[in-house]
Amino acid sequence: MFNQIELFEIENPCVGVCQSNKKGYCFGCLRSRQERQLWLRMTNEERREVLRLIVGRRKRIEQMRNRQKQQMELDFEQDLEINNLFNDLPET
Repeated sequence: MFNQIELFEIENPCVGVCQSNKKGYCFGCLRSRQERQLWLRMTNEERREVLRLIVGRRKRIEQMRNRQKQQMELDFEQDLEINNLFNDLPET
């Protein structure tokens, strides 16, 4: 296998949010603290690996948000059903 010549430098994925969660992952670019600190010293191969990891993190976040949305919809439907049960009670 041969090394491919890079014509363009891989750009920094920073979007200027620069706030981290408890685990040290940036809310904006989804890189770890170490990935952010070492970015300028990384090879293009290492940078591509970080970008691949970011894609996976983004997918997991989206899946989690979808599950939370589905749960909220289920909770809302259950609340409606409970309200309907109370609305069907005869007045005293």
